[in-house]
Amino acid sequence: MIELAHVSSDQGMTTQELSFQSNEHTVPGVIWRPTKLNSPRPLLLMGHGGSHHKTAPIMVDIARRFVCNHGFIVACIDGPIHGARRSELITGPQKQQEFLQMWEKDNCIDRMVSDWTSFLNELVKIEFINAQALGWYGISMGTAYGLPFIAADDRIKVALLGMWGGDFVNSQRLLDDAPKVKCQVFFQQKWDDQFFSREGQIQLFERLGSIEKWLKVYPGAHVSVSGEQLDDIEDFLSKKLKNLETNQSAIN
Repeated sequence: MIELAHVSSDQGMTTQELSFQSNEHTVPGVIWRPTKLNSPRPLLLMGHGGSHHKTAPIMVDIARRFVCNHGFIVACIDGPIHGARRSELITGPQKQQEFLQMWEKDNCIDRMVSDWTSFLNELVKIEFINAQALGWYGISMGTAYGLPFIAADDRIKVALLGMWGGDFVNSQRLLDDAPKVKCQVFFQQKWDDQFFSREGQIQLFERLGSIEKWLKVYPGAHVSVSGEQLDDIEDFLSKKLKNLETNQSAIN
C-alpha cells in the first residue's frame, strides 16, 4: 500500500511524495501528475542517476515536461543509497563516487528490481493510470537498474536507456539480462564518457533483445542531460507512449 507523505501543486503539476513496503523495507518514492485529470493517462517510470535522487532538480524538470506538455503521470523511487533512504542528503560528485564504490562491492540489482516491481504493482491499481501505456526512462544508474527491471517485467512497452557499458565493473548481469529486453528502446551514448567505454556501451546496446532499437551518440562527457539529448528523451517517449494509447483505443 502506498502511503502519502506530502502533496503539493505548482503550475498545473501535483507532486505526491510517498512510501511503500517492499520485502519488509520502506521505499521512498514520488508521483508527479497533472493537477486536473479526466481520464487514465500513460505512466512513465524514471530511474535517476548515481549523483542524484528522486526529486533532484533535473528529475523534476524532466517530469514537468511529460506532465505539463503531454499529460502523463511520472513516478520515481530513490536509489539504494540515495535521497530519503539515508539520514543525510548528499548529491553531486561525492554521491556519485559513493555509489560507484558501492556498485563494485554489491550492485544491489535484485533489491532494486524488487522495489520497482512492488512500486509498479501498486501504481497500476490507481484509477487514473493507463496500465497499457507504461514506459521507462533512465540513463546511467537509471540503466543499471532499469535494464534488469524491464527485462523482468514485460508490462514496460517502451524504454529510454544509455550511458552505461557492459564492460564496466560488476556489470555482467546487464549483459545477461539485455537479451530478455523486448520492448522498443532508444539508447543514448556520450562519445567522451569518462566512466563508460565506447565499446562497452555499444556492446550493451547490441545485446538488447528488442526488435526495434535505436542508438544515438552525443558529443561530450558523462554529465546531466540537456539540450538535444533532453529533447530527444521527451520526443521519443511521448510519441511512443501516445502511440500505445492510440493502438489501445483502436482495439477497444
